[in-house]
Amino acid sequence: MNVTRLFDLLDHYRENYPDKTDALANKINGEWKKYSAKYFLEQTALVSYGLLTMGLEKGQTIATLSNNRPEWNFLDLGMMQVGGIHVPIYPTIAEADLKFILQDAEVKYIFVSDQILWDKVSAVIKDLPSVKGVFSFDILPGMANWSEILEKGKQNPAPEKVASIRASIGANDMATILYTSGTTGVPKGVMLSHNNIISQIIAATHLAPVNEHSRALSFLPLNHVYERTLSYLYMSKGVSIYYAESIDKVADNLKEVKPEIFGCVPRLFEKVYDRIIAKGGELTGIKKKLFFWALELGLKYETNGANGAWYGFKLKIARKLIFNKWQEALGGNVKAAISGGAALQQRLARVFWAAEIPILEGYGLTETSPVVAVNTLDPGGLKFGTVGKLLNNVTVKIADDGEILCKGPNLMLGYYKRPDLTAEVIDSDGWFHTGDIGMFEDGVYLKITDRKKEIFKTSGGKYIVPQHIENKLKESRFIEQVMVVGENQKFPAAFVVPAFAFLKEWCIRKGIEVPDTNDKLIANGQVKVRMMEEVEEVNKSLSHYEAIKKIELLPHEWTIDRGELTPKLSLKRRVILEENNKLLERIYIE
Repeated sequence: MNVTRLFDLLDHYRENYPDKTDALANKINGEWKKYSAKYFLEQTALVSYGLLTMGLEKGQTIATLSNNRPEWNFLDLGMMQVGGIHVPIYPTIAEADLKFILQDAEVKYIFVSDQILWDKVSAVIKDLPSVKGVFSFDILPGMANWSEILEKGKQNPAPEKVASIRASIGANDMATILYTSGTTGVPKGVMLSHNNIISQIIAATHLAPVNEHSRALSFLPLNHVYERTLSYLYMSKGVSIYYAESIDKVADNLKEVKPEIFGCVPRLFEKVYDRIIAKGGELTGIKKKLFFWALELGLKYETNGANGAWYGFKLKIARKLIFNKWQEALGGNVKAAISGGAALQQRLARVFWAAEIPILEGYGLTETSPVVAVNTLDPGGLKFGTVGKLLNNVTVKIADDGEILCKGPNLMLGYYKRPDLTAEVIDSDGWFHTGDIGMFEDGVYLKITDRKKEIFKTSGGKYIVPQHIENKLKESRFIEQVMVVGENQKFPAAFVVPAFAFLKEWCIRKGIEVPDTNDKLIANGQVKVRMMEEVEEVNKSLSHYEAIKKIELLPHEWTIDRGELTPKLSLKRRVILEENNKLLERIYIE
């Protein structure tokens, strides 16, 4: 593949997949609209010409706040081939962070997808003189539309100028700035070069079990490096990219698109699993017994026939009678589902693999473009409970304190305008300090054990690894979310958000009146006792000093909108602690 800069993917498409009729697709008014490779290339060129006509100069920044849609791709590659630096921003971002990013990156133009995001942008840009214009993808009253730029491009074609600018852009030049939300403080702008991301595509291309006849469903935000790098990988292999209507519509879109591949985060896999289990619980008689027999079988799954011939015989039956319905629910064609962004529960990986739905868990950060390691379909390429083997162009070593350090062509250029922060994470020998604690199993499989900064000590001097305990607790059907607390305290405790739908069903089965609010429900003594029983069951597998001694139940889920979760659904621990300070006091005072 003769691709060294991201926009070289356009030439790659032109040379290898010129007749493709569905390079991209999205749903409009209930119908899938397909965009051909020819149209893709034409639109990208018009974007480039239009931006040049508007006076865009090499090195200037353009921001997008948008849902996943083909226009995002047209703009992305169109701006980069004329030297524009793409600053994609999470649509759910808080106004204060939005203002900071637009100001910090000195953004010249902003593209939004709809009225809601235009309202968010309009509230902050009055104080930002660097912004020259805002355009929408949707047609909005009184709002400049992005089609105006395309029209400018039609009226002012400049292929020679585009070629000249393209020739001046090197593989190691900055292509994008991705602001990480983090769990504390203001966002940091991660500068990634063309080569940072292209090196990922080259290293992973043989690992993806797809080709130009395959379809991908995309629903994770394109402004995150994970889905964005996946999309470039799809383009390099000629995979058709279908954009889901929304997270709520993913289940329907999977059945319609029937994709061979998609990227996901563990939280969504957990919800899919919980829905499947709930449906199994509604069955009766022999069907119910078969369902849970197959489930228990799947939870014991090992690769390469390690369970033995008798297990294999039973698994064939389970796949034919039960698991084939799981496959149908995901479209029936899935060859691989990529999982990243957080730790995947082993039981989920095992049961989905048993159902012939391979989940390939990987690991990485925005600063590493993002993949460091990933489980694969190759022989010996998978080990449950790990994030797999390193990409072949990435080097990792484990520091004396257990921190994962890495090097490679995927390592960021640095933090935008923050050489001080860059120096904090990239040492004098060029090693990037990830902030994650890990180890190698069998010498080759990387295993993440916790975040370095999230490990805490109790007042007795014992180290507590919260994610390890939280992941175990979340295996309970009663628990939706959980955060372990107890830094500098006598013992660890936890804030627990119940899985309210399942909890209410349990109450009905037990003859317990279901009140009209969650606050009243979690105040019920029988509910408190039952939830603590789930915790005690997990405590049996923990060391004495790790055991959760007390819990406090919370009445609502933590969300991105309220600032309790990062956009990739990680807990903002400081925020949650501040919100629940009185509950924390109650745990350790009573």
